[in-house]
Amino acid sequence: QVQLVESGGGLVQAGGSLRLSCAASGRTFSNLTMAWFRQAPGKEREFVAHIRWSGYTYYAESVKGRFTITRDNAKNTVYLQMNSLKPEDTAVYYCAAGVGVRPRATDDYDNWGQGTQVTVSS
Repeated sequence: QVQLVESGGGLVQAGGSLRLSCAASGRTFSNLTMAWFRQAPGKEREFVAHIRWSGYTYYAESVKGRFTITRDNAKNTVYLQMNSLKPEDTAVYYCAAGVGVRPRATDDYDNWGQGTQVTVSS
């Protein structure tokens, strides 16, 4: 079992930036695959970004080139740097963790954070 605590959400104007953080506790962090998903009202939960324990990353096409996922294993924390934000990025963002997961497969992740709201105004 792992507990995930997210922070960094808020309101930002289009073109601005935010950095989300997700702190993990309860088990060894370094061997976990970490990911970010998001869900807008009336929409399915959508994959955003994924990072393996080794640091290799994978992104959804909609955010590639604008968002960057990183991790600090010494601090048991994963980050999502979001630049050039657009109104369509508005959603609740969720941190997820698992072992032996496929990048985009929501059901493969065993642990989820509470979600943090990101709102981008036009």
